[in-house]
Amino acid sequence: MDSHTNSHIPNGTTNGQANGLSSISVSKLTINLASSLKPIPKSETLTFGVTVTDHMLLVSYDPVCGWSAPEIKPYGPLSLDPISSCFQYCPNLFEGMKAYLGPDNKPRLFRPDMNMARMTSSTARVALPSFNTDALLYLIKKLVLIEQRWIPPLPGYSLYIRPTLIGTRAALGPAASDSALLYVVLSPTGPYFPPSLSNPRRRSWIPLFASSSNVRAWPGGTGAYKLGINYSPCFEPQREAAKKNYSQILWLLPVDTARGKEWKITECGQMNFMCVLKRDDGGVDIVTPQLDGVILPGVTRDSVLKLAAEHNKGSPLPGLSPELQIFPREEAIYMSDLVRWEKEGRILEAFGTGTAAIIAGVWRVGWEDQDILVTNDGEKDINGLAPIGKALYNRILEIQEGRVEGHEWSVVIE
Repeated sequence: MDSHTNSHIPNGTTNGQANGLSSISVSKLTINLASSLKPIPKSETLTFGVTVTDHMLLVSYDPVCGWSAPEIKPYGPLSLDPISSCFQYCPNLFEGMKAYLGPDNKPRLFRPDMNMARMTSSTARVALPSFNTDALLYLIKKLVLIEQRWIPPLPGYSLYIRPTLIGTRAALGPAASDSALLYVVLSPTGPYFPPSLSNPRRRSWIPLFASSSNVRAWPGGTGAYKLGINYSPCFEPQREAAKKNYSQILWLLPVDTARGKEWKITECGQMNFMCVLKRDDGGVDIVTPQLDGVILPGVTRDSVLKLAAEHNKGSPLPGLSPELQIFPREEAIYMSDLVRWEKEGRILEAFGTGTAAIIAGVWRVGWEDQDILVTNDGEKDINGLAPIGKALYNRILEIQEGRVEGHEWSVVIE
């Protein structure tokens, strides 16, 4: 069936670009619903990224005609030429978003403008056709409304949204793809790190292996963009880390400093890394590597820094004393810093941040045949989080689920 008219239909402008071939026309949206719907699985049985909903969104780009009419159709396989550039040269990118049900039973998104801005940046980095992000966001909302029954009703559960853009130029010559396919699929999900059978307390309590033999990203590369090519080279190092009883990699970058060669911390697994340090004045620092072109600018990372800064400005974090002074800092962190902070007894906790896990507590970091303990076992909750991480996790979840009335980060879909 045809899309409904709406006074809030985007006008077709792009971020900094004029109308034309780069515009997706949402007024041409067609919606073809599945003749039969899948049964909804029990929320407790969901594994991240395995179950998909009934429908998907597709829009294709042709260098002559521009973007096609968007279509929401039953979920199914794609048909692509075997020599499409996405298979040969990997001009592939994606975003990770989530939809939640609020107390009013309305679905809502969390800071989707940041995802759209990052997707624009990634698109430009691999020279794929640009598009108007306001139109894509409108279409995502349409798809979520159609699939609203798939949003799990349990706290901490959500409907994961995966917008994806791939180059489809059918030629083997190494060149930018002048054709593309933009599609969106949805997947109901629970906690990214499931409870351990032996110890349910360790759901997201992750041990990290600090790798000095593999590098995730480097200056001038693509670490700051959400590209598929950034992920696949990480799989083999992570598999080797698992053999040593570590679940994720703490990614390092060798750099020359005034102190000599140092190992600079970049990310942990597919997350941004943060460390909570005790201060001499009784407060705490939340330290994370600064964005330097190597690190992905995470939406959750940005949210944590902003919420931490607001703790002493009239918006205290849940479960923490308003008198506790919290100082978020973005600066270079080296492995030598972690070693020194542990010896000085300054490390209170550490965690990774990302859309999938939100906040995942870090237990220990393996480095040079030793473990640096970064979180006190006795203080952790079921998510493996100590007090600061727990407070930030709870506040973000409150906003995501619409339990903080009127918060600008929670975008209601109607």
